[in-house]
Amino acid sequence: MNASEFDKKFDDGVEDIIDDLDMSSAIRPNRGQKRVNVDFPVWMVESLDREAARLGVTRQSIIKVWIAERLEKAG
Repeated sequence: MNASEFDKKFDDGVEDIIDDLDMSSAIRPNRGQKRVNVDFPVWMVESLDREAARLGVTRQSIIKVWIAERLEKAG
């Protein structure tokens, strides 16, 4: 299938195109991980843990989401 046929198939939205893609070579840009260490006061960790438990997520997840929201807002 050439590019114009693929584009038409995608634009028409009638057929699923996922089978036409080679997902083995797909990449998600800017999704690499880098570990950082941050020291928080005890009261802050306890507050994070309470909020994470209330939401049913991990402490790390809530920190990531909150930082991402703040960065997006500052954007």
